[in-house]
Amino acid sequence: MSLSLVTLFLLSIMVFLGGQVLPGNVGRAILGPFADQRAVDALNHTLGVDRPLLTQYATWIWNFIRGDMGTSYIFRSPVAPFVIDALGNSMKLAAVAFVLVVPIGILGGVIAALNLNRPLDRIISLGGLSVTVLPEFVTGIILILIFGVWLRWLPISAAWPKNAGFFTQLYYLILPSVPLFLVLFGYIARMARSGMIEALDSDYTRTAVLKGLPWRTVIWRHVLRNALLPTITVIATQTGYLIGGLVVIETLFRYQGIGSLIFTAARGKDFPMLESGILTIGIVYAVATLIADFLYSVLNPRIRLGSDQ
Repeated sequence: MSLSLVTLFLLSIMVFLGGQVLPGNVGRAILGPFADQRAVDALNHTLGVDRPLLTQYATWIWNFIRGDMGTSYIFRSPVAPFVIDALGNSMKLAAVAFVLVVPIGILGGVIAALNLNRPLDRIISLGGLSVTVLPEFVTGIILILIFGVWLRWLPISAAWPKNAGFFTQLYYLILPSVPLFLVLFGYIARMARSGMIEALDSDYTRTAVLKGLPWRTVIWRHVLRNALLPTITVIATQTGYLIGGLVVIETLFRYQGIGSLIFTAARGKDFPMLESGILTIGIVYAVATLIADFLYSVLNPRIRLGSDQ
């Protein structure tokens, strides 16, 4: 927990300083290239961007801790509603991709490990890694052409109609979630395969087999539980990507998520929106890591016993 707080503190400093080095002038970006310089200077003073950097950072981080993300330079309204709405949209897309890739990726890794060095193992391993190296925009464009333009089975945009229900939103999110599935399937399947191979070759597995336990019981009670330990870490690290690293997918499918919001804020030098959005993603990463550590301790009794001692 303390390490996560230190990481978030360092991230806040990096985000703030990174925003300051973006080229351009905030007042000029808002008022336009033909605005009078005095009006630009007055707006910069009103926004407080002409104050010392330390003062700006201290004010921003203190307000963020209290739940005040500031006021958007572009929209002239509080940042929090924009970030919350965009984060909610990204979490919907991430949830669909997560539900698809986690069980299928683990299942693929388990099947590959149980068929080690056989054709099925090679197909799953090589196929998963092959689609992983393809950029999201490449697979996204191919999927749009096939399923959206030629077959017309799915919408090419993820922007569903207003007041759409759950299943309508799910229908619009299927196509953008598939490129994410293809990117992550290879990683998760590979880690699940490695964990399964290690667990199958362990002493406790051989002991369970020698005791005469059915093979299915050995897999479910002894092998799979230990094999998932390294996979959990990979899934946790990819959760932040699924929520905050989807700028390309959100732009390609015209989806208003947190990645698209951060990109828009960076282009417009909207520092409060940019800094709050990135720090929010950092918090998501930290929470995902804490959840992974908890699940790791639940699945691994040795860690629980070590902490108790």
